[in-house]
Amino acid sequence: MEKSAITDFGQVRELSTPEERFNPFRWYRKMREEAPVRWDEERRTWDVFGYEEVKTVLDRKEVFSSRVFRDGKSLFENGLLNLDPPKHTQMRDIVNKAFTPKAMKDWEPRIQAITNELLDDIGGEREIDLVEQLSYPLPVRVIAEMLGVPAKDKRKFKDWSDQAVAGPANNSEEAKNEQLRKQQHVVGELYAYFKEIIELKKQEPADDIISVLLQASVDGQSLTEEEIVGFCILLLVAGNETTTNLITNAIYTFMEYPEVYRQIKSQPDELLPAAIEEVLRFRSPVQASFRIVHEDVELGGKKLRAGEYLIAWMGAANRDEKQFQDAEQFVVPRKPNPHMAFGRGIHFCLGAPLARMEAEIALREWIRRYPDFKLSAGFTLKPLESTFAYGIKELLLTV
Repeated sequence: MEKSAITDFGQVRELSTPEERFNPFRWYRKMREEAPVRWDEERRTWDVFGYEEVKTVLDRKEVFSSRVFRDGKSLFENGLLNLDPPKHTQMRDIVNKAFTPKAMKDWEPRIQAITNELLDDIGGEREIDLVEQLSYPLPVRVIAEMLGVPAKDKRKFKDWSDQAVAGPANNSEEAKNEQLRKQQHVVGELYAYFKEIIELKKQEPADDIISVLLQASVDGQSLTEEEIVGFCILLLVAGNETTTNLITNAIYTFMEYPEVYRQIKSQPDELLPAAIEEVLRFRSPVQASFRIVHEDVELGGKKLRAGEYLIAWMGAANRDEKQFQDAEQFVVPRKPNPHMAFGRGIHFCLGAPLARMEAEIALREWIRRYPDFKLSAGFTLKPLESTFAYGIKELLLTV
């Protein structure tokens, strides 16, 4: 049973409409109560919903392997998300140097400067699309600078990222094949793009991640071009999509909970970091993670066989009433808040410190300049066309 790309997991029938994708939480609750671990015959995949069960999947790397895509067609095949130890450990040790606390601290003034520039460009506008004018361009520009690629290509980055996380229109073979075709086209474009950048960096190395990767080695061997491209693709897509959705989801949630927001804006230094953590739990930018069962195992009273595929629904685990009191409410501050929005274990998101810092800088500056805002009269909710990435395409605000 070989799957060739994310789209081959098919569309989850319970999340087939925009309304269901934006509010999957009722379905999550139903599944946690009735079938925290279930086999989906149509998709030939296990779904895991309960907090403890998801935690087990993410922690037990020797049983639940990340080596899901292995046929040369997946966007993430050569990225860290699709590697197991020891290769994963070796590569992560190399790229982790770009995300140390010191490295993040060095980036803080630049992120603040980009945020200020984006908000200055808004000027006296009273109608704002938060996604287009802040939460999308900020992380794209930061990631572009970290990789050492031209920021002028940011629209390409956004288009590639959107296509990378999009799912099929439905579960028909025609829809799956169409989405697979689109993703393979994206794979080709991204590989061609980064290979050209790599050739330039070989000639003129600079202070950026691609140059670091070109000079790095694992056990005396240099990283292959495919491995470097794979990491660049992962960083571009993950660093763009997740942080954009985190910032957007935060502002949308603040409007849903005006009393909580009033507390946050009255004490931003004390409450904004906790509010960001609660947004990560309440509306996780990434709702699920893929695994393949490496050996026969029992989970949640079900017998899983080696070779079967599995989806760990972190978005469902983060709403588990057994773990979080008032799990369906946005509570700030929430202590403790052991959400799994960034994953767990060896695949805990490498860019989590960067995402948190970008979100805090952007939200703090937004609140300072626009403490009061509301949805524009013409706003229509348009969730992302993805089961696994959670967010909305635009957020039209009146300030």
